[in-house]
Amino acid sequence: MSNTTDMTADQLAQQRKITAEGNPAKPAGTAGEQMLARMNKSHAECTAWGRSFFHWRGDENVLDIGCGGGANLRNMSKKIHTGHLTSVDYSKTSVAASKKTNAEAIAAGKMDIIEGSVETLPFADESFDKITTVESFYFWPDPPENLKEVARVLKTGGTFLLIAEIYGHEGLPAEVQENIQKYHLYNPTPETFEKIFRAAGFTFAAVHIEKQHGWVCVEGRK
Repeated sequence: MSNTTDMTADQLAQQRKITAEGNPAKPAGTAGEQMLARMNKSHAECTAWGRSFFHWRGDENVLDIGCGGGANLRNMSKKIHTGHLTSVDYSKTSVAASKKTNAEAIAAGKMDIIEGSVETLPFADESFDKITTVESFYFWPDPPENLKEVARVLKTGGTFLLIAEIYGHEGLPAEVQENIQKYHLYNPTPETFEKIFRAAGFTFAAVHIEKQHGWVCVEGRK
């Protein structure tokens, strides 16, 4: 759900066309590839802000849920020296785009990107020190229930960051509200975020708000 305030009417119309054809819930086809390339750039600032709530050692086992175009993985890989990164996405187009973005890290054995769903993560309990999801939680099949899977594969003492450009509050722009309805986005309030994180098994939950842009980063720990 990127910011469109600086775009011309023609650019905005073209972006909306690509988004509709590419399907932000599950990117597909040429339009999906174009949308993912755009998102790698348009989500960069929000994602960097969200990742700032991590404290890195360099040896972590990291999972990214919903890899999109792969930019978040690429940036996290710079923090990992002796650890490993894994990503799962249920879109074949997203998996292919992320593999292309991170070809060097994959070839070096530092990263794996696989097709799969957050509904049933193909990993053992307590597998990851750090987990992220960026701009994907909106589209999860059953977000409160799926959070239990995230908590299951997170190590005790680990941290999960949910990063998004919007959250539920009064004053959301009309265009954002239209997108919420159009794409059936799950967009909780900060209070609901904290409630569903704790219900999913996170012993600590904190909601960070970037007030200038209205971004949200929900931090969960076990």
